[in-house]
Amino acid sequence: MSLPGKAASKPRGRQPFYRDLSFQVLAGMALGVAVGYWFPTFGINLQPVGDAFIRVIQMLIGPIIFCTVCSGIAGVNDFKKVGRVAIKALFYFEVVTSLALVLGLVVINVLKPGVGMNVDMHGMHSSAVDAYVAKAHHVVTTSEFLLNVIPHTAISAFAGGDVLQVLFFSVLFAFGLAAIGERARPAMDMIDSVSGALFWIIGLTMKIAPLAAFGAIAFTVSKFGFGTLISLGKLILEFYLTCALFILLILWPIAKVNGFSLLRLMRYIGAELLLVIGTSSSETVFPQLIDKLERLGCEKSVVGLVLPTAYTFNHDGTCLYFAAAAVFLAQATNTPMTWHDQLVLLAVLLLTSKGAAGVSGAAIAVLAATLAASNTIPVESIALILGIHKALSSAFVFTNIVGNSVATIVVANWEKALDRTALRSELKTGFRPADTSMGVLKQSGGTSAGS
Repeated sequence: MSLPGKAASKPRGRQPFYRDLSFQVLAGMALGVAVGYWFPTFGINLQPVGDAFIRVIQMLIGPIIFCTVCSGIAGVNDFKKVGRVAIKALFYFEVVTSLALVLGLVVINVLKPGVGMNVDMHGMHSSAVDAYVAKAHHVVTTSEFLLNVIPHTAISAFAGGDVLQVLFFSVLFAFGLAAIGERARPAMDMIDSVSGALFWIIGLTMKIAPLAAFGAIAFTVSKFGFGTLISLGKLILEFYLTCALFILLILWPIAKVNGFSLLRLMRYIGAELLLVIGTSSSETVFPQLIDKLERLGCEKSVVGLVLPTAYTFNHDGTCLYFAAAAVFLAQATNTPMTWHDQLVLLAVLLLTSKGAAGVSGAAIAVLAATLAASNTIPVESIALILGIHKALSSAFVFTNIVGNSVATIVVANWEKALDRTALRSELKTGFRPADTSMGVLKQSGGTSAGS
């Protein structure tokens, strides 16, 4: 097997722009907007195209987390290091998501997009929110949340697609492999082989990513139309501005302090960012982020622990959404909220936001639970934003992906598990698909991480 360093030293020719995945995804989205606008009847039937792509990725998420965590932790064979990484990651997540909530509250209070709407909730009812209202009054306590981290069975964690449960089982299993030492070698070899096969499937699946973005955008425009985006446009503009401010005022300085360019990082993961805009699902790019972050020089064990955990605990964009949406609904329904009420809301959001899943559809349910827990804003008022939720979710999932990528690099830097030469080289040249298959790439990556 050739060494990763030698493969990286080979000159990489500049590929035609039309073969770049970012361009293909963007072209698919543009075509989807056109089809959704001009042929709405056809466009609304394209929903299965985007959904099928998401399901394929979701099918692979659990096994990929298991293989990555086991290979990373067991390969390091250092329990103290795993503990340090986990503590540093959780500290970073809590600080940054708290800053996101504060920024979201400040901007929505300054711009006040909901003031003047004067919505009367007594004369308003929507069957679309009934399910959310019913679930909202069952608020998950801290003890219930912690207990839910432990799956009923190992299989149920993978069957249910719960990222945190899969991560919990994977960490324990990895510790078990590390504890038995050399006897774990056959199992490790098998895990590496399975990982290579899974990433080969991901590489094949990504070839249809432009088609998936096309179908998802065509369906969205066909169903909701541009009229939905124009109405309640103030909230959409306010939220997009809030996400931009978060990236500029919080993530950019963090990246600067840790010695890398945020703009170049966003360019490096540009295809993934465009894809989540189209699908509104962060899960669709999880496997690709693992590969790219390792190529950026982050040690495999750090990526394998930090990124899956970030998908549960580091929802920067979702926190911005919760803060903005909650206060907007209070403004629109003329619900009085003092700064004391908003601080209470902030405390509730610090807990409820940790349960938000990677797929944006769960955000509405968590928002409903938050409103019920705060006992101030009418839960039924979420009907006001259902129509524009898709436009909002594209922005907050985009921000989540940028935030999780930054978090992984930062924790790797803190842990001195970051190859700065690889980081500078990759960010300078930009991402280029390897000549080898994804499976070979992942196996060679595992070799380099252990060296």
